[in-house]
Amino acid sequence: MNTADFMVDRWLGIGKEALSTAHVPWREPVTTSTNADNGALLRDVLARIGDKWSVIVICRLHGQPRRFNELRRLTEAITQRMLSATLRNLERDGLVTRTVYPTVPPQVEYALTERGGSLHAVLYQLVDWTDAHLPGIQASRADYDSTHATVPAGPAASGPDGR
Repeated sequence: MNTADFMVDRWLGIGKEALSTAHVPWREPVTTSTNADNGALLRDVLARIGDKWSVIVICRLHGQPRRFNELRRLTEAITQRMLSATLRNLERDGLVTRTVYPTVPPQVEYALTERGGSLHAVLYQLVDWTDAHLPGIQASRADYDSTHATVPAGPAASGPDGR
């Protein structure tokens, strides 16, 4: 069971009686369409908000609306196609609004919605956590890499008969 399935099961089981004397929340069978639909939706939303470009775009939109090309300049290495797709998906989820002004050529601005702003607050906490723990993570990686170093593979070993 992956993390998203566990979270859906946990949310759906809140307030229900346990089946045994152990303190295990009761949950609906995974085969019901409601649970399957909620699990798929939860995985989709987590994938969207955890996506590299979505996180960067949300951070760039925090504080003020931005035009497409301004966003593209601020979001280094993103292609026009990827930025368009990311903004469209964020708009679909209600995290970003798109405002078109009747000018020639049309001026389009993107801004965070209230929901998008609340997500930015969570992302900011994640960045703070990362900053606080980065030295420890780097030390753990170096320690792991030094103790789990792989020995380069040599020539294939031959059997006792030389084959």
